[in-house]
Amino acid sequence: MKNIRQALVHCLEASGGTGIPLPVATPSSSVINQLLDLGTLDEEAFLSHLAACIGLGYVSAPLPDSADAPEMKRLLPPRVALKHRLLPLKIEEQEGGVKKLIVAGYDPFDLIGRQAVAREVDVAVRWEIAPRKRMLNAMRDFYGVGADTFEEILKGRDVDGADLDQRDEANIIDADDEEASVVKFVNTVIREALDQNATDIHVEPMEDRLRMRYRIDGRLREVPVPENIKALQQSVIARLKVMAKLDIAERRLPQDGRISLQIAGQFIDVRVATIPSVEGESVSLRLLGQEKFNLDLLRIEPDLRAEIEVLLKKPNGIILVTGPTGSGKSTTLYTFLSQLNVEHRRIVTIEDPVENKLPGVVQIAVRPEIDLTFATGLRSILRGDPNVVMIGEMRDLETAEIAIRAALTGHLVLSTLHTNDAIGGIMRLVDMGVEPFLVSSSVRAFIAQRLVRLLCNACKQIEPDAEMKLRELKYDGPINTPVYRAKEGGCEACRFTGYKGRMSIYELVRLTPAMGELITQKASSAELMRQAYKDGYRPMREYGVRKVLAGHTTIEEVISVTIAESEQ
Repeated sequence: MKNIRQALVHCLEASGGTGIPLPVATPSSSVINQLLDLGTLDEEAFLSHLAACIGLGYVSAPLPDSADAPEMKRLLPPRVALKHRLLPLKIEEQEGGVKKLIVAGYDPFDLIGRQAVAREVDVAVRWEIAPRKRMLNAMRDFYGVGADTFEEILKGRDVDGADLDQRDEANIIDADDEEASVVKFVNTVIREALDQNATDIHVEPMEDRLRMRYRIDGRLREVPVPENIKALQQSVIARLKVMAKLDIAERRLPQDGRISLQIAGQFIDVRVATIPSVEGESVSLRLLGQEKFNLDLLRIEPDLRAEIEVLLKKPNGIILVTGPTGSGKSTTLYTFLSQLNVEHRRIVTIEDPVENKLPGVVQIAVRPEIDLTFATGLRSILRGDPNVVMIGEMRDLETAEIAIRAALTGHLVLSTLHTNDAIGGIMRLVDMGVEPFLVSSSVRAFIAQRLVRLLCNACKQIEPDAEMKLRELKYDGPINTPVYRAKEGGCEACRFTGYKGRMSIYELVRLTPAMGELITQKASSAELMRQAYKDGYRPMREYGVRKVLAGHTTIEEVISVTIAESEQ
């Protein structure tokens, strides 16, 4: 032990960790884990020095040989590899046809793990050291999410799901739950999605496999899953339906439900939707955390924010947020409501469904099966003396007319529309059948928005063609700050995408008297756009360019979500 401690002290000093006290191993955490958990140590430098010091090989980028994958998974099954944090890299042929398995780990002093491998693996083993974070990511990709649990399910569970655990307490996701079951496997999938900041999980049956995908930063990414997961397709889907309190016997019709989860003391709401397909039921889960809603978090440009704050102080009128599904409209509306939520103001919402619960706000969920629609609910709301009304979406003429009546009788109404831009919101209401003069007299403003991905600060690179690309966007102002692009292949911090997180960009059209006059005259979109520019309108692409110049996102992201002026 004395020699081991001396080796560790030497490696700490060699990797710039002078002064870091050497911890004492405990039953729950080894010395290596404690050192790496500090976060102040150069992990790669320390582990590479440690490998050299004790005579082991070092692999900076552990990547299993795909040609040997089936044999390596047989030799070192996931229940052993994932429990002891080990990764098989390749199989070497020795003289006389003898095989040797190359195994990577980050803790060479984990004797229990080595003993487990010696009991399980029936060939010679050569050990190497790899950086912890990269190795854990490679393990997940190689074995698949929840592979250790899945292996136990196949050994001891009924794959038809007849003995599925239906306890409500299983909705508490417990990382320490040792029960190897479908419940634990599903919990692992959800927990992994939350760890990766995914907004959606899609479980999609295919002819020869069960595909799982996470939506992260607006992009779908396929999740590696165990190869034989297709055998448990019905059990996995049934478990999700049980958690959402859906009818597990009904497989022919779509169903909607909700799951309330608890992880690390935080409550998470999950919206569940099932869709019957020819290969089985497809399940989509929308993960809704208990978000904080604050105007500062939206990072709206100062001039645009000033206009929005003026609108929110109005005692009546309609403010409409427009954009496609998934563009962040609900988050923006909740933020506006949080800004308006004070003691002397009564706020009532009607939504489909209620995505986030706001303290102090009366929230109603639409239930068409009992005739609680937006229109019928809105009529009841107006009899309840609200100051502010939020309608999840204006879907039809009846809802729009009641909202307009509410605005004209002294209520501030917030709602959303599915249109491509702010000007399109005007035409959408008219196309619904709303009289133009009612639009001009009741609507205060249309706010359009999109989501762009944020650059990863750990790996973003200078954009060499910034000036040329910005000029193509019709930007003719000064370029006094660096413009960045995403690094191809990204880094570990952004899971090799170059982007991490998202933010909104906006445009706002105020219905000024001049604009109202044109609407009443049934003017064309082009005429309305010209007047909007005279009234101070700035297109979304211009606000996007500001985010590019601030170093938040890339030119390509702005182009991908905005419309050029010539296309409007």
